[in-house]
Amino acid sequence: MTPAKGIALTVTSLIAAASFATALAATPATPDWIAASNKQAAALLEENAKYNPESASAVGVEGHDTEVFDAKPHTVERQEADLDSVAAGYERALPTTADPRVKEDIEILLKSARDQRKTLELNDRLMLPYFDLPQALFNGFHGLLDPRVPKSRQSAALIRLERYVGGERGYEPIATLVRARVEERLSDKTLTGPWTVEVEQHLKNQEQYLKGIQELFEKAGLKGYQKDFKTLSAQLADYAKWVRAVVVPRARPTNRLPAEIYADNLKNFGVDMDPHALMDRALFVFASTRDEMQAIATQIAAQRGMKSPDYHDVVRELKKAKIPNDKLLAVYTDRLARLETIARERHLITIPQRKAVIRLATDAESAATPAPHMDVPRLIGNTGEPGEFVLPTSNPNADPNVEMDDFNYDAITWTLTAHEARPGHELQFAAMLEHGVSNARAVFAFNSANVEGWGLYAEAFMKPYEPLEGQLGALQARLMRAARAFLDPMLNLGMIEPDAAKRLLMDEVMLSEPMAKQEVDRYTFTAPGQATSYFYGYTRIEALRAKTELALGKKFNVQAYHDFMINEGLLPPDLLEKAVLETFVPQQQAAQ
Repeated sequence: MTPAKGIALTVTSLIAAASFATALAATPATPDWIAASNKQAAALLEENAKYNPESASAVGVEGHDTEVFDAKPHTVERQEADLDSVAAGYERALPTTADPRVKEDIEILLKSARDQRKTLELNDRLMLPYFDLPQALFNGFHGLLDPRVPKSRQSAALIRLERYVGGERGYEPIATLVRARVEERLSDKTLTGPWTVEVEQHLKNQEQYLKGIQELFEKAGLKGYQKDFKTLSAQLADYAKWVRAVVVPRARPTNRLPAEIYADNLKNFGVDMDPHALMDRALFVFASTRDEMQAIATQIAAQRGMKSPDYHDVVRELKKAKIPNDKLLAVYTDRLARLETIARERHLITIPQRKAVIRLATDAESAATPAPHMDVPRLIGNTGEPGEFVLPTSNPNADPNVEMDDFNYDAITWTLTAHEARPGHELQFAAMLEHGVSNARAVFAFNSANVEGWGLYAEAFMKPYEPLEGQLGALQARLMRAARAFLDPMLNLGMIEPDAAKRLLMDEVMLSEPMAKQEVDRYTFTAPGQATSYFYGYTRIEALRAKTELALGKKFNVQAYHDFMINEGLLPPDLLEKAVLETFVPQQQAAQ
């Protein structure tokens, strides 16, 4: 989803970003330069927490568990002024900072403050300040009532709920405030409203999010929430009626965003490539990947005695051997163990002894994110809470009569586990927690292109050691990422319609209707531009490996290379390349 135009950045989008961010609070064992850097990062962390405390709390910034996001009048102007002040502080600090690592971190922080400021300004100028409030509230409670959060903190959810409904003195109902921010801009007909399909889906999912909030309180064992929850339910029911009466008539009939907004989205997700050039590269890889799929599908068909060697038919046949939902966790746990064994025996990357966690998604989580994902715990001050690979079994937003069969067949379990668990996202976060990086590099240098690029790269370097069926699944996943990189910009540039994009994903990538639905939703309104980051980041990381191998020749050590990369934190591609070429390569060249 785009940032929340009139409500600073949406809680939803910030929590999504935070789910990929990790950092460690300074401890006695923290190197001096990281402690100095974290002291600088505190100003931007607190500024973000002032306006979006739910996301700050989820990341691990202390002291904000009871607070609620700022939807009061002039919130955009106030946050812009605060960001300008924080940026000015970093500008003053740069000339007096001697340590080059701290200096680089201040530059990261300064860029983040400026980028946030630019995004606020663009959305305030171009977009009607509407967003999915029920989902934002669910995400806020989900971060606080996560079982991995200490019980001593979870009781703060009762105060947060009371404040959301306006039950505490000095607080107005959050639904009232959000409505007011939209209504004060309704007369400006130059502002772009949300897409009709987007708003209808928000309305459809509202009850699911309310149910999810109630389940979170029940599972946490909190008492006394019922009265305020009943009030919240009534307020959101009125809010939905208002959305139907006021927002729907202002909704746009097309998914297309203003060009400046889409360009800003791409920048924020780390994609600095011209969309047309990106589409050309992705179309080439799409075609070549289909050729690779066909070659492997022919071998599988011959081994299994299938009638047709066509990759479409082979994938259909493999999908017929469905894994029951009650067996999914056992299968994925086995895949994880086998991938870890491969990585250790082949010396591909260092695998920690600590176990990774895999679980099935709740209905509300599936409504919010109907695709596999990594759910990361608070990571500032983390005391051992693990990340979780979350696997949905359905898409509540799709045709209820069609099964989502994209994650419950054997061939796909290999690459999906490699991407979300190990050696993919879970290992990224585990490495940072265990080795420590500065908050600037982990939180504010975070870049979707690097995070998702690593996940896809992890799939690629594990692929040669997987069975043929697993290799076909890896190529199917790569085909989807290439399709994302041309369909996302095509949809947002008006070169293809959503139904046609959905049909291509179903006919050529072999996705189910529910999976294709969530893909098109992602490209058009959930997170326009984000889907391109997988392919773009992957190509940058693959190119970087080639440069490193050329520089080192026989001295190239793949395990040392991979360990160095994930220990650097969630750096964007340019900073990661600088670290590899200026630090890792000289270290390896000097080694005997």
